[in-house]
Amino acid sequence: MSDLNKEDVLAFEGDLLQGLLQAGEDAQSETVSITIQRKGKTYFAFRIRPLTEQEYNEAAEKATTYERNRQLGVRIPQSRDDALFRSLLIYKATVDEDRQKLWNNKAAWQHFNVLSGPDLIDRVLLPGEKLAVVGKIDELSGYGTDLEETAKNSSRPEDGQPSSTTSSSESA
Repeated sequence: MSDLNKEDVLAFEGDLLQGLLQAGEDAQSETVSITIQRKGKTYFAFRIRPLTEQEYNEAAEKATTYERNRQLGVRIPQSRDDALFRSLLIYKATVDEDRQKLWNNKAAWQHFNVLSGPDLIDRVLLPGEKLAVVGKIDELSGYGTDLEETAKNSSRPEDGQPSSTTSSSESA
């Protein structure tokens, strides 16, 4: 601690705070455009954003059916409707403006005889399309991020040369 003076410590803390603020803003502002195409024909496009862990949990809760255990006095999960779960994730991740135009479009609800945005998603997207969109949402939300690779890239030896450590996923 003798090498660091008070100004150095304060400057480092300022850098940390700035990094935290920028990471938070970046996580909220990132969007990706999704285009629905079949057999070379483009039908529509919409933008998605990353989801919070709370939003994932809310979707899982809505898609799960529960049964009350009378002996324990608690609700026990019985099954989860994966199709509904994927539709809820897509609905929640769709940028507000696009959600209003597409999934909350009352004329489309009437045409397809549905009662909600997630129901409409079920009617217009194919199962594989929904899975692909959810994969992109997961990627945007940080799932599948290789933290080992991130840590390896950010930690360099003192001499400035790249680290020579390899992971098993690189050789696969």
